[in-house]
Amino acid sequence: SASQLIEQDDWVIIDGDAGVLIVDPSPIILAEYGFRQRQGELERQRLNRLRHTPALTLDGQRIELLANIEMPDDTLGAVEAGAVGVGLFRSEFLFMGRNGKLPNENEQYMAYRKAIDGMQGMPVTIRTVDIGSDKPLDRPTAKAQDGHLNPALGLRAIRWSLADPPMFLTQLRAILRAAAHGQVNLLVPMLAHAHEIRQTLDLINQARAQLDSHGLAYGPVRLGAMIEIPAAALTVPVFLKYFDFLSIGTNDLIQYTLAIDRADESVAHLYDPCHPAVLRLIADTIAECNAQGKGISVCGEMAGDVSMTRLLLGLGLRSFSMHPSQILPVKQQILRADTAKLKVWANEVLKSENPA
Repeated sequence: SASQLIEQDDWVIIDGDAGVLIVDPSPIILAEYGFRQRQGELERQRLNRLRHTPALTLDGQRIELLANIEMPDDTLGAVEAGAVGVGLFRSEFLFMGRNGKLPNENEQYMAYRKAIDGMQGMPVTIRTVDIGSDKPLDRPTAKAQDGHLNPALGLRAIRWSLADPPMFLTQLRAILRAAAHGQVNLLVPMLAHAHEIRQTLDLINQARAQLDSHGLAYGPVRLGAMIEIPAAALTVPVFLKYFDFLSIGTNDLIQYTLAIDRADESVAHLYDPCHPAVLRLIADTIAECNAQGKGISVCGEMAGDVSMTRLLLGLGLRSFSMHPSQILPVKQQILRADTAKLKVWANEVLKSENPA
């Protein structure tokens, strides 16, 4: 471990880009990293000038750049980076690290409202709780994690919510109440079956009825579904019968399409966003939504990866949601892009055996 290699008072360089830690660097290496630091600072200053520049491509396509957030206070960084809304509020972070005591309706309502206020009238997409897989819930009754060999394939996200209707209804009521204070999109993770969709919509209606019976105000929401299971990507027309918009969770979509656990080092090298099958699922989902005039965004890591921006634009994507720190680098790519030319190139990439 690091503690055996690093001694008290050692100088260390942490290179986050390369994922390396350099202990006791030589003067030459120190100088090199000093230079890199100054270069990075200059680049950041250059990018900062783009904050208020509209995200328009060379051929005049308007692109929506949204932020992924985990807590209400993250809206500060989102607004600062020039995000035009929140494309993914990961609500599960309100549920984690609480020793089993789940947040009640009012606590959730206040948190969602704080995020809505923080975005100053811009839309906020709240995803219902996505617990399981790499985000276990630390509570003794969490059946989802008890000795299951592969939690990524177990009782997670919407499956957990549907298995515990009182918990889910509490969250739905809190989101609906928060929607009285601004534009809210309600996003449901991990759906794969039509009966899950119908069950979810029934519970949303039930939550509205409960609020009506208590005389509590609530607002309208646009309803969306995450596309992160190949089964969902292959049945997009069914989803579009029920939802206003879709959001592609590329991290899970890649993991499930290639049967690779991202957290398993022995197979991590096979995790490939450019695998032809992955790109085909993404391309077809975007094309179907565009054809039906429904909203489509990507909120997985791929959206914030500048090496993928041009490809996603070429595939017809016009809405990207990412960590706030990635918004300006991605915007820079967009300002230099011509989507008409990229469309032809993206189709060539899709036909390739080795898209990378």
